[in-house]
Amino acid sequence: MKIVITDWSFPTLETEQALFDRHGIELKAHQCKSEEEVAEVVREADIVMTQWAPLKGKAIGAMTRCRGIVRYGIGLDNVDLTAAQARGIPVRNVPDYCLHEVADHTMALLLALQRQITHVQSLVQAGTWKITPPQTFPPLRQCTLGLIGYGRIARLVAVRAKPFGMSVAAYDPFVRGEVLEADGITQVDLSTLFVASDIISLHSPLTEETKHLINATTLGRMKHHALIVNTSRGGLIATDDLVAALKAGRIAGAALDVLEQEPIPPDHPLLSMPNVIVTSHTAWYSNASVDELQRRAALAALELLGLHAAAER
Repeated sequence: MKIVITDWSFPTLETEQALFDRHGIELKAHQCKSEEEVAEVVREADIVMTQWAPLKGKAIGAMTRCRGIVRYGIGLDNVDLTAAQARGIPVRNVPDYCLHEVADHTMALLLALQRQITHVQSLVQAGTWKITPPQTFPPLRQCTLGLIGYGRIARLVAVRAKPFGMSVAAYDPFVRGEVLEADGITQVDLSTLFVASDIISLHSPLTEETKHLINATTLGRMKHHALIVNTSRGGLIATDDLVAALKAGRIAGAALDVLEQEPIPPDHPLLSMPNVIVTSHTAWYSNASVDELQRRAALAALELLGLHAAAER
């Protein structure tokens, strides 16, 4: 049996290698960037594991004996699920790792943005010392945090936000109202969330329905002091519309760990805005989350091969 890894960003693959060696599985690891490169290396793979490389129709069509695809991560944006389904190839991800890390990062961005930490720091470094920040803002205890999506990470963000005194509202068409009520969360429709929230945090998957959910129209509904935090998917925000809204003072700021284009070009206007914080898709990371991701992805690969991966846990 042969497992092919299309690309990876971990310090080593020792975790995977050790698990696969126990079953006599050959592991081939690559660093593919293009779909053409992926198509070349996956032809004879029994299992394909991928992190960011494009696993689209051409690559999936090149597979001759693939029994499953495993994505290193929660989202499946780089995998053509329709093409995989047409070939009868099951796809697995790691849906519940790094939940606390992302929730922590979300709160770190929220607090730094709302308290204007990075903006004030840049002023101090430039020689400006003022005991009032550049923008006015309400105290957190008077703010409403609006969560778009109420999955596992959003629920952890809500738990972290409440001790700061924030009211929390959420929109998620797939979560029952009684679940939100039991958690002390106000259920609102999407239009109300845009109008009522002081801070909006995105926690939705990227689909055809949610792509560019944050756009010129929805930005126009927000409060002028509203802030946006995105640790979910870059495509949820129409980047050009966000830039225009920030330049016009239509909203007060944004904190982004994910973007439509990654890496962000060094001359992108977002990087020169003092009321914007950009981190390089690091919300998922801790030394514990890396090991968990690699191990659980490898176990998913073993399960797709019909091996008793449960015994390896």
